[in-house]
Order: sequence, then C-alpha cells, then structure tokens
Amino acid sequence: MRRIPVLATIVVLAAVGLMVALGFWQLRRLHQKEALLAHYAAAKGNPVPVEWTSAGVGEDLLYRRARLECATTGARSSIAGRNASGQSGVAQTVQCMLPGGGSARVVLGWSLQPLVTPNWKGGAVTGIIAPGPRLVADPPLEGLEANAMPDPAELPNNHFSYAVQWFLFAGTALVIYGIALRRRM
Repeated sequence: MRRIPVLATIVVLAAVGLMVALGFWQLRRLHQKEALLAHYAAAKGNPVPVEWTSAGVGEDLLYRRARLECATTGARSSIAGRNASGQSGVAQTVQCMLPGGGSARVVLGWSLQPLVTPNWKGGAVTGIIAPGPRLVADPPLEGLEANAMPDPAELPNNHFSYAVQWFLFAGTALVIYGIALRRRM
C-alpha cells in the first residue's frame, strides 16, 4: 500500500479552498448586485431630473432623468441600438461640450442608417442617463425616432450561477483526486 502524496494533496486542497472561496465571493457579489439593481430601479422611477454638470454624473445617477445644456457639439458617431418599438438600427450620438467645461455623450435618437448627420448644433437636452455615461434624449432630437430607453432590468445578474459553477469545480476536483488516490492505492 502506498502513502498519500503530501505535495499533491496540499495543491489540490489549496485549489479546492480557492474555488470554494470564489463561490462565496460570487454569492456576496450577488447580494451587492441585487442592491445595485434595486437602486437603479428606484432611480428609474424618480421623476425629478438631475442636472448634468461639467463635472459629469456618477454611477449613482444612472437611470435617472437628467437635463444638460449643450453649448457646442463635437464628434458625431453611430452605435448599435434599438428604437422604442424594439427594432434594431443605429443610435445617433454626439459629443456635447458643456458650459464651464466638460463634455457629455448624447444619444440624439435612432435611425436605420448609420452616421445620419443631423443639423443639431446644441441646446437643452432632457433624457435618461444610461451607462457610459451617456444621456439618451427623450424626446429625441432632429426628427430622429425615439431610442429604447435604458432599463436596469436588462443588466445581467448571474452571480448565483457563477457561485454554483465554482462549487461544482471544487467538488469535481475532489472527486477526481479521490479517484486518482484510489487507483494509486
């Protein structure tokens, strides 16, 4: 009968311990993400607009209604997006220079064609703060169609499945090591 290999056992147990710790870390992240999503849902329901200042906006203001004054416009671009009906197309964006400095990315509206060049030269914009951060104009500007409004419910919260995955990895490592030890004996 052979002895149990000490170094291999230590390595396997350390790896299993790490995987279990990662599983519990994912469970903690699950609760943090649930709290964040609840905060975003409450922010979405808050009708009082916040002012987008030259200092920008923090992540705590995501999904809030906001207003900004675009003094001048800069680079225009297009990004993949959906309209209010869910149809795929292109969200038309512009970089706004704010009074007093700073800038903000504004989604002017939606179209089927990329790089539609609206004549919009700036002014007051109201909308919803989306991740990025960017302001999704509501109502849309320059005759563009309305974009789908950002919704925190679309953010994934898959930390529970990640935790289960780590625990299964740990269990699998123990089973495989147990089989290897049994064959060795």
